[in-house]
Amino acid sequence: MRSFRKYVYAATLGLSMFAVQPTLAAAQDAHGSFTLAHEVHWQKVVLRPGSYIFTVKSFGPSDFLMLRRTDGTGAQAMLMAEGVETPQGNQVSRIVLVSRGGQSYVSTLQLPDHDIALRFVVPAEMALK
Repeated sequence: MRSFRKYVYAATLGLSMFAVQPTLAAAQDAHGSFTLAHEVHWQKVVLRPGSYIFTVKSFGPSDFLMLRRTDGTGAQAMLMAEGVETPQGNQVSRIVLVSRGGQSYVSTLQLPDHDIALRFVVPAEMALK
């Protein structure tokens, strides 16, 4: 009878460790909001002007950015970062835009408070001609 109780106790303890793990990982997700004054291309997604909420989630070796409008209109987007870096110096949180063919494209989302900078795919200047 004692060995059965020890087995149940060990199994319960083992399962409880798995139940705590997702909570710890979720606590590390970066999140925030921003407002766009004009239309912006973010990889293959085109975002209209307006306010957005974002969350950065890590799935294994990849980091994903989840976007949605604060007013609930429009589709949600999930974008995979091309690369992840550690911000240099005392940078502020910001979205870095580059201009290609008269359009704005997001190249980087810098989040120094979360010690992360996500890089995104931007078309080459020649690819747009």
